[in-house]
Amino acid sequence: MHDSVITFIQDLAVIMIVAAVVTVIFHRLKQPVVLGYIAAGVLVGPHTPPFSLINDEHTIKVLAELGVIFLMFSLGLEFSFRRLLRVGATALIAAVLEIVVMIWIGYQIGLWLGWNNNLDALFLGAILAISSTTIIVKALNDLKMKNERFAQLIFGVLIVEDILGIGLIALLSGVAISGSVSGSDVALTISKLTLFMVVAMLVGILLVPRILSYISQFRSDEMLLVTVLGLCFGFCLLVVKLEYSMVLGAFVIGAIMAEARELHRIEQLIAPVRDMFSAIFFVAVGLLLDPHIMVRYATPILVIAGAVIIGKVVSCTIGAMIAGNDGRTSLRMGMGMSQIGEFSFIIASLGMAYKVTSDFLYPIAVAVSAITTLTTPYLIRAADPLAKRVARLTPRPLSRIVSLYGEWLNNLHPHGNSAVIWNMVKRILIQIGINMAVVIAIFLCSAYLTINLGDDFLASWIDDADWRKSLIWGSTLVVSLPFLIAAFRKFKALSMMLAEMSVRESVTGRHTQPVRRIISEILPLLFLTGTMLFLSALSASILPKRESLILVIFCIIAIVFVLRRWFVRIHSRLQIALYETLDHEEENEQEKNAKPH
Repeated sequence: MHDSVITFIQDLAVIMIVAAVVTVIFHRLKQPVVLGYIAAGVLVGPHTPPFSLINDEHTIKVLAELGVIFLMFSLGLEFSFRRLLRVGATALIAAVLEIVVMIWIGYQIGLWLGWNNNLDALFLGAILAISSTTIIVKALNDLKMKNERFAQLIFGVLIVEDILGIGLIALLSGVAISGSVSGSDVALTISKLTLFMVVAMLVGILLVPRILSYISQFRSDEMLLVTVLGLCFGFCLLVVKLEYSMVLGAFVIGAIMAEARELHRIEQLIAPVRDMFSAIFFVAVGLLLDPHIMVRYATPILVIAGAVIIGKVVSCTIGAMIAGNDGRTSLRMGMGMSQIGEFSFIIASLGMAYKVTSDFLYPIAVAVSAITTLTTPYLIRAADPLAKRVARLTPRPLSRIVSLYGEWLNNLHPHGNSAVIWNMVKRILIQIGINMAVVIAIFLCSAYLTINLGDDFLASWIDDADWRKSLIWGSTLVVSLPFLIAAFRKFKALSMMLAEMSVRESVTGRHTQPVRRIISEILPLLFLTGTMLFLSALSASILPKRESLILVIFCIIAIVFVLRRWFVRIHSRLQIALYETLDHEEENEQEKNAKPH
């Protein structure tokens, strides 16, 4: 057997044996098992005297990356669109406020500590921004508080944080490569990431659950597990090829599989693999930890841990109150969010991988996570008594102001017919946005494939470059037609609603209907014109010359005139398939709630 294979097996055996012993001790001491894994990594790591049991850096990195993939994949499997929508406003406001405040606090602490590298301060802010889903869920399970309202709000915030955390990692990767950050770079990165996630989720939800449903018909757990792992690693490879992080791929493919009918069975099959590699991930965190640096930076660690607890409690509490929740629920939610965990390790590892952060940042992140993990259960227990005490001490005028603010927010929500109309408008806008995202993705993919693959292939068939571009651009537009027609139809329906609501008979008299008809016809034409101009700019690299472009457009108009109903029928079938898949989410969630905790 090859020496490297023997070394790998030896390292893995040492890790598992030591981790098993240490976690049993931590469990007996009623301490979080996650800390036991990290402690086991420190014990066998290369920085612990008198001798180190694990020295192979390649082994450590491979184990850590596998652990990250399975950790983020399992978080994706727990993703729920319905749960996110139920606590949407609170989750979004609290998560965004918390992340912004904690990035600012972390950056300011880095500058205050005199760190010469500004990227150290920026990465510290990002490390402090995202709370730990693993630690919070474990703590709430242990305290039997998982079904309370504040816990449901926490889960919603965690989902939003996971999504924003993925974007933050992608943004930091760009910063690490370029060494700087600008407003245009941030906007471009966020736009590209949003487009990718929308299209990946849409296409994935249409395809992956059906693949899994087909494989499950064979009633072979082995086949289903291999398929799930193949899809997971395959999608991660695709994401890496697109120059995004594997973390993004693992989370997105997990969220897609969460829509499958077989979710419960997949979770049962993946649980042992997930638990093993998640444990290895936290052990790998300990392997990279240097205790000497922790002792040397004891003061910054304590300062940062205090900032995490205070900053997250205050920002999450205020965010929840801004969203209209009462003070007691808001404070309980804030005190449950006051820790950092797996995302912080991933962000710290990112800085190390790109060699843009100092060596001391990673041990500081681990130490702060350990401290805040220990304090989390105590803070959750203390939240209710503290909330009651704060309520007693709060002056009555201030309590009255908070109560009036909640009533004012409630009155802002549309009621009756207004609520029905608003829900219809919101649904139409979402459908238009999804269809346009697919169209943009098709044009971007076409331009990318043409530049890297297609043009040379077509050159052997068509000599003229302008004719090649005409064929490529026209074919791309034809493929996009089902989604463009759907977006146009939805926008026309929206225009008719706006015309009905905005043009009143009391003002325009007998001209009411003609004015409404003009508005409902002009707005869709403006939308179509703007869309075509935008797509032309987006696909400038494959856009033919003016004469050829006009010819292509006339051909497309003829195709639309002849095959319009066929395109509408294709889109309708895709939409029905999407809704059927999403309807399974409610069944999956009911199954989860029915399982004993």
